[in-house]
Amino acid sequence: MSIQSGLGLLSATPSNWFMNSIAFWTFMLLGSMCIGGFFMFRKFLKVLPKADGKSKLDWQNYWVERSRSLWSDESKAFLDQLVQPVPTPFRDIAKHSIAAEIGKIAVESNAKEVTRDHCIKGYIVATPRRDNRFLVNFLEKNKIDYSAYQHLFK
Repeated sequence: MSIQSGLGLLSATPSNWFMNSIAFWTFMLLGSMCIGGFFMFRKFLKVLPKADGKSKLDWQNYWVERSRSLWSDESKAFLDQLVQPVPTPFRDIAKHSIAAEIGKIAVESNAKEVTRDHCIKGYIVATPRRDNRFLVNFLEKNKIDYSAYQHLFK
């Protein structure tokens, strides 16, 4: 009798908890690969050249370099405040793309330096609509009048 009870441990089929853990980690791995692939594909699309021969990243780098001399310490600090709610791993990328749009607006308006007005306009244009709610809350908290930018929120 004692021989038969010992055979249960040497079963040829794996236990349920082992099979469930394999299934769980399979789905976790596939999910992670899908999410990573999505972000890599988005980055790939930004690198593709447009009709003018330059990619979106090329234009961002162009406007940042072109407007580099226009940035004051105050405008850099204001941009840092604007991108504060962005998660830390993505903050540098978001800051670069917003700075490119702000630089483009400042250069095209022949400004001598980047002002808060340029920063607010550039932030509205460069960010998706869902982020406008944060900007409105930020401006209200700091008592900055944003009535001149209402047309850009649409």
